[in-house]
Amino acid sequence: MGKNKIRAYGVLAILLVVFSAVAFLLPFGKNAVFWLAYAFGVLAIGLQVIVLRISFEKEATVKSKFYGFPIAGIGFVYLIVQVIASVLFFCLSSITPVRIPVIVFVLIIAIAAVGLITTDAMRDEIERQDKQLNSDVVCMQELRSKAASLPELCEDDELKKVLLELADKFQYSDPVSSDVIKDMEDNLTVLVKELQSMIIEGDLLCVEPMCKKITALLDERNRLCKLNKGK
Repeated sequence: MGKNKIRAYGVLAILLVVFSAVAFLLPFGKNAVFWLAYAFGVLAIGLQVIVLRISFEKEATVKSKFYGFPIAGIGFVYLIVQVIASVLFFCLSSITPVRIPVIVFVLIIAIAAVGLITTDAMRDEIERQDKQLNSDVVCMQELRSKAASLPELCEDDELKKVLLELADKFQYSDPVSSDVIKDMEDNLTVLVKELQSMIIEGDLLCVEPMCKKITALLDERNRLCKLNKGK
């Protein structure tokens, strides 16, 4: 069990002790309203264990834990509201019909449940989009890396300038792929590999024409990217 988890459970245990001390040491009437308020207060404290698990133990990644803070925040607000409501009904237990705290407490927990479910669903969607985005940029990241390494392989100063321009072209291209341009990116991958082989094998006469061919295909790929985003 991690230290943060131990601390969180420790705080909840202290809150339970304080809440129980307030309930039983102060001279409140111990009727049905009191016991109802106490039960819902204890329930709110106990549910924080589940809320913390949903918030921070769903995924092991730091980003997922960060996305869990809004969920934990809703749980914390629910806890505070419920404890305050419980203490209020402790004070009013002798003059309040049972149906009133029942309605209030059910509404509080229902609103909190809807908030938790909605926020958790939003986190799932954000994480799905993050994973999709990471997958969509892999191809261009690899092409950028390969293009950036090409000038160092070439000893010809004029060709090195051409290769640097090509590397810049990749660097400032839209990094996000899509199904529409997948074939183009596959062709770019093949052409960049061929260009790398030309440089390594010393076939320098073909380097500049290949760079122009790659640049033209990359320009077309970027144009389609813009058109696709504009739809």
